[in-house]
Amino acid sequence: MSDADRPRLLSSGNPQIPKGEGPAPVRAYIEAMPGWKREVGDCLDRMAVRACPDLRMAVRWNTPFYGKKDGWFFCMYCYTAHVQLSFFRGADLVPPPPKQSKVAGVRYVDIREGPWDQAQVEDWLVQAAQRPGVQL
Repeated sequence: MSDADRPRLLSSGNPQIPKGEGPAPVRAYIEAMPGWKREVGDCLDRMAVRACPDLRMAVRWNTPFYGKKDGWFFCMYCYTAHVQLSFFRGADLVPPPPKQSKVAGVRYVDIREGPWDQAQVEDWLVQAAQRPGVQL
């Protein structure tokens, strides 16, 4: 893909991807993630597929969402220095992800360059996929 064909990065460092349903727009988002974040995105995508056999994917608001028939359970967003994971029912996860939100029940975890706790994140994804989804 030439530089002219690459999605534009927003000022936050997040790829600007058109809204779309299914794995293709999510794949486009991951491929547009800059630098080390692309590997994180690939890993998270594989974890989500393993966590939820009836996985549903979409890109909305320049953000890949993962869910199932009853709603969404997880999304990720690129920032300049980290990838933020959002668990929509994160307060119900054990242990809950560390970062609180102003939105009731939502919890975040930030992944920065370097080693990160993949086993814990995958466990959260499995737990999140087993809970009711959220309609957005």
